[in-house]
Amino acid sequence: MFRSHSSRAILGLAAAAALTLSAAACGSESDETSTGTASLPSASADTALAAKVPADIKAAGKLVIGTDSTYAPSEFIDTDGKSIVGFDVDLFNAVGQKLGLTTEWQTAKFDSIIPGVGSGKYTVGVSSFTINADRMKEVNMISYFSAGTQWAAKTGATVNPDDACGKKIAVQTATVQADDIAARSKKCVEAGKAKITVDQYQAQSDATNAVVTGKDDAMLADSPVTAYAVKQTGGQLALLGDIYDSAPYGYAVGKSQTEFANVIAEAVKALIADGTYKSILDKWGVGAGAIGAPAVNPQA
Repeated sequence: MFRSHSSRAILGLAAAAALTLSAAACGSESDETSTGTASLPSASADTALAAKVPADIKAAGKLVIGTDSTYAPSEFIDTDGKSIVGFDVDLFNAVGQKLGLTTEWQTAKFDSIIPGVGSGKYTVGVSSFTINADRMKEVNMISYFSAGTQWAAKTGATVNPDDACGKKIAVQTATVQADDIAARSKKCVEAGKAKITVDQYQAQSDATNAVVTGKDDAMLADSPVTAYAVKQTGGQLALLGDIYDSAPYGYAVGKSQTEFANVIAEAVKALIADGTYKSILDKWGVGAGAIGAPAVNPQA
């Protein structure tokens, strides 16, 4: 969950475009790096912010961004097989526009991105990184989104995530959510209620389809993954309950680039103020993860 250093099953391009990848993910299977571009959202340049961009970055005129493009809806390869798209992409492209800079997205293994930022290979790492103390030892991190666990069920269903005893629940194998639902089932049994029937699937798309078809009563996954799945099903699914166990995602910039980290935080604040931030998150169905106050190296 939350882009930890555990293994992730990678969906094919068509499946990634259609639905999602699991939240228990990390890293692409290839060491090769490729570049991709995506259509930029509309965001007006802010001359005051652009003036604060460090001279070396301003001179380059572009931001080279490392990303693991296997993680829909955050960052993934579009159906053309080359363009990198997602809400992370749209949002950081808008950050670049605010700062008067272009963006160049490069696909890389997840675990190589933060070291690449540290070495100067990438100006920024944008790959749904959960902010934590270990990462902040290596890079500066700027919060921009909050993700946790979210449930979903067929629209109109009366499933209570806090009392799912006796229900059939879909989850992807080897995720934190699989552990979560197992613990909930144990509590049901201890309380003298029926256990939860837990159906585990190798692909998140299969777990989602099991709920759509009625095989299972509900599902739980990483909050943006669930929200995107709901959006993709065209009203067949609805979110259940609140997001829980939330943690912030953060952009990664070099440890010596604290000044630039602060400028990025200001750019995100400007996007929140002018409505661009909300429109991008809503476009991808992940508005529930919106934050109000981006910060550099926020304390957990």
